[in-house]
Amino acid sequence: MIRALAGPVWRTLPWRALGAAGAVGLLLAALPRLGDGEPSPWVTLMALRGAALAGGLGLAFLLDDPARQLTAPVPVRRPLRQALRAALVVPAAALWWAAVLLLAPAGARPPVAALTLEAGAVCVLALAVAAGALRLTDEARPGRAVAAVLLTAAVLAPLLLPERWALFVPPDDGRWAAAHDRWALALAGAAALWAVCGPEPVRRRAARPRAGGSSTGAV
Repeated sequence: MIRALAGPVWRTLPWRALGAAGAVGLLLAALPRLGDGEPSPWVTLMALRGAALAGGLGLAFLLDDPARQLTAPVPVRRPLRQALRAALVVPAAALWWAAVLLLAPAGARPPVAALTLEAGAVCVLALAVAAGALRLTDEARPGRAVAAVLLTAAVLAPLLLPERWALFVPPDDGRWAAAHDRWALALAGAAALWAVCGPEPVRRRAARPRAGGSSTGAV
């Protein structure tokens, strides 16, 4: 059944949004090379973080499904359909992120593993918020709203988080290791949120008419 779904799901993926976000991310990663002289580590770090955010903004549209009302009654549950969408994109996303890192000047490139953790947390958070929007609303295409939430969070987090909880610190900052412990917690929390929001609500499922034409009451 999953094999039969793979083709239709592939055709419904938001390739335009993903491609645009990927192109912006590559452009941001390449910006430090365009200046005169040796790029600074700070500029390179900000460029890579901008690229990671661009990737997350693209993934905010991944769960958009114009045929949501038609696919809800299929025997494959929604978490599995969402996981299939993500699995189809993961190989391309991994190659894209490798290209982003390679575009950054080697001499100014921050620790790759730590930046990959940040990018992973941003991307999983985008998917978790999208899953939450699908669970809490009847919107078939929540991508724009999810992207706005993610962008707002990226802008406000450095301004509102206390210093001891800082996430966006440079590698030479003494809080670098602690900040990435928090990034790991953010990644785990986003994954848990996605798992919780993935299933279709019981109340909405119970209210859907049965084959005989009758409908059940709310559970």
